[in-house]
Amino acid sequence: MDIFKIVAVGLITTICAVILKQVKPELSIFVGVAGSLVIVFLILNSLSSVFGEYKSLLDKTGLNNGIFSCVLKVIGVGYLVEFAGGICAEAGVKLVAEKILFAGKILILIMCMPIFKNLIEIIIQLVP
Repeated sequence: MDIFKIVAVGLITTICAVILKQVKPELSIFVGVAGSLVIVFLILNSLSSVFGEYKSLLDKTGLNNGIFSCVLKVIGVGYLVEFAGGICAEAGVKLVAEKILFAGKILILIMCMPIFKNLIEIIIQLVP
C-alpha cells in the first residue's frame, strides 16, 4: 500500500530534518521540501486513477466539462497554495505564508465564478 511508503518517507524526512537542524539549520528546510516532494509524487500516482473515475462519472451525467475542469483547478490551487504556505511557514516566514494562503483563497473565489453563474442560471430557470 502507498500509505506505508508515504508514512515511511514522512518519518525518515522528519528524523533527518531534526538531526540536520542541530548541525546545519539552514539546510534542514531543503530536506523537508525534498521529502514533501517525494510524498507528492507518490500521491500523484494514485491520483491518475481518480481522475479517470471522475471523467467517467462526468460522461455518465452529461454535465458540462467546464464545470469539471473548474473544480479540478480549484482543488489543485488549494493544494498547491497549502503546500507552498506550509513550506514558507516551516522556513519561518509566516507573513509570506499567510499572504500565499490569502491569495489562493481570492484566486479560488475568482475561479468559482463560472460555477456560481451556472447555479444562478439554473435557479432562475426553476423559479416561475
